[in-house]
Amino acid sequence: MSHARRELLTLLARKSFRLGEFKLSSGGTSDYYIDCRTTTLDARGAQLVGQVFLDAIHEQGWNANAIGGLTMGADPIVVAVAVTSGNLNGFLVRKAEKQHGTGRRIEGFGEKGARVVIVDDVCTTGSSTVQAIEAAREYGFEVVGAMCLVEREDARGRPNVEIAAAPAKFVSIFTATDVRKEHLAINA
Repeated sequence: MSHARRELLTLLARKSFRLGEFKLSSGGTSDYYIDCRTTTLDARGAQLVGQVFLDAIHEQGWNANAIGGLTMGADPIVVAVAVTSGNLNGFLVRKAEKQHGTGRRIEGFGEKGARVVIVDDVCTTGSSTVQAIEAAREYGFEVVGAMCLVEREDARGRPNVEIAAAPAKFVSIFTATDVRKEHLAINA
């Protein structure tokens, strides 16, 4: 594991992981919660997210033109990777088309036919990532990969994203198990 990846895991375990009883956006409940924004919006966290995601994109050989995802979990990841790369553009996918102005659902980079990577902070059922993939393809982007910072390992998540992303590959930087283990080790 690279130094940046190790440091990011530690930061997630310290800042973003909580044990308790939580209701999830998917409607289920869990004995833990991961609020990645406390890490992705942290100054050092943003630097690490940008580097780790960029490294993973290069490892996959995706040769993308842009990176984007569904607002709001993807927003800090998109900016961090775009800034770190210096050449990957960013775009955000609204949950619904704007009802005023240009009426767009895709904001930012908008070159039709461009190769893009879809990102999200946490993947539980995969619905946010799937929505972003569908919106990107509908817009005219070629989705070459999908990534999340933390995969919660819900039985529906990975299969839902893999089906939607196909033939592109889905990659998670960490699993919830990785973050939980680190959290427990830090707090032992």
